[in-house]
Amino acid sequence: MLRILLTLLLFTSAVFTTLSLRAEQDAVIPIVATSQLTDTQNQISRLQQTIEQDTKLLFKAKGELRTFTEYRIKNKSSELRDKIGQLIATPDADQQYLVTLVQSQLAFLENVSAYLDAQIMTMRLDLSLDDDSQKILAISQREFERDHYLKAQLTTLQWAETLNIDVSVQKQKLTEFMLNRADQFDSLVHYTQDELQKAVAEAADAGADITSEQKADVVALKERLEQSSSSLAVSAGILETLGQNVAPFKQTLFSVSGDITQDVLNFSVASNLLQGWGKVIKDQTINNGPSLTFKILVFLFILFAASLVAKIVTQIISKTVRASKLQFSQLLQDFFISLSSKIVFALGLLIALSQLGFELGPLLAGFGIAGVIIGFALQDTLSNFASGMMILIYRPFDVGDLINAANVTGRVSHMSLVSTTIKTLDNQRLIVPNNKIWGDTINNITAEHQRRVDMTFGISYSDNVEHAETILKSIVEQHPKVQAHPEPIVKLHTLGESSVDFIVRPWVKPDDYWEVYWDITRAVKIRFDAEGISIPFPQRDVHIYQK
Repeated sequence: MLRILLTLLLFTSAVFTTLSLRAEQDAVIPIVATSQLTDTQNQISRLQQTIEQDTKLLFKAKGELRTFTEYRIKNKSSELRDKIGQLIATPDADQQYLVTLVQSQLAFLENVSAYLDAQIMTMRLDLSLDDDSQKILAISQREFERDHYLKAQLTTLQWAETLNIDVSVQKQKLTEFMLNRADQFDSLVHYTQDELQKAVAEAADAGADITSEQKADVVALKERLEQSSSSLAVSAGILETLGQNVAPFKQTLFSVSGDITQDVLNFSVASNLLQGWGKVIKDQTINNGPSLTFKILVFLFILFAASLVAKIVTQIISKTVRASKLQFSQLLQDFFISLSSKIVFALGLLIALSQLGFELGPLLAGFGIAGVIIGFALQDTLSNFASGMMILIYRPFDVGDLINAANVTGRVSHMSLVSTTIKTLDNQRLIVPNNKIWGDTINNITAEHQRRVDMTFGISYSDNVEHAETILKSIVEQHPKVQAHPEPIVKLHTLGESSVDFIVRPWVKPDDYWEVYWDITRAVKIRFDAEGISIPFPQRDVHIYQK
């Protein structure tokens, strides 16, 4: 019986509200004559006509057509207020025309507010008969639309005051309404916040056995809390503009969002927040102080023990990987030493966090998700890391080797999994990304124990070939750093355009390459000069003819 009575009351209220609004709607927006109006005034007139037609259609439309009509009225009315605002900002605008426009807007907004209030009341009565999350969201959507028109109503009242229209009654009425509305949403925010904490606690207790209903409750409560906070923020903003004290409401908003804005600088808001935080800290200290202190001490002790174990493990790994029998590269040695200490400390940290009550499963899952996000953000760095791993595995060079890679020649002074530091022959330090090195030809100059020095010396066609060959062989064989095996090569190579060319190819240690090259070159010049053997060079005869 109660359900039937409530349904009849709901239907009667809706019909009465609709008829009342329809009767008032005929006088909502008077159409101003457009005989000599400006372009803006013509646009305003067309918008007024469109809104009036859509308003008449609204009472006949149903379902999606009704929703679309409401959406159109909202957009057109916003566009209309923009045009009115432009006219009000114009110094030479017709004041009487503006007064008429503002008064029509006030009447329109009052009727829209009454229409939305009636619908919200009807939806709440319907919700009392059948609790449904979709209906709750629909009410929240209506409240959001109500916030839009309330802000428009405040702006219109401000316009009226600039035009010397007496709106004190309407302003007082709006202030009382907003105080009541803000108080309701303040209570709703606190209630929803408590319910959300309970729902989250139940979901956490359920763990892996959480039901879809519990998940849906958490999501619905989060949405309701967000929408209620939004409406409370709008109400607080309007009340602040109207000169009301909104410190309690801003404190509620801060407790929900945690955003620090200029409102925190307000003394009343800040003092209330500090008092609330102080009470929470005091209660937690009294109730959970001893157990929390013990947990923190255990946490610090585990971290200290983990750091000691990490140092011991690092020393053991360091001695192991540097053993001559393993023949690990310097990069591989540094990798194992660094990785071992980090793994030990990470395990200690996880154990310490578990003592504070953290669930390691969700924490590790969070690390996994964060790893995927970081991987996308650091693709180039990960490419260098992968190249470093390939260099570590295949060992094309090591620290101390003289290499030519990525168009850089020098000695490797330091290696990591991301980059390689090369000191060039003229003592410049270059840090090259590993993907540049691994993606290019790597020439390890010092990888072999011997290196051939290639030199070419030319003599004149008039010089004795055998004598020159004997001199070159003696110079090469007498150099202390030239190796006997393989045997140095001294051969007549080519008959050039202006010289007879010999190739001289001794074998030396890689570190002696340039010293041997420079010494032999100098010795050949001195001996050839002493023995009367000429070293030809290109010459050109210039003939000048005079007419």
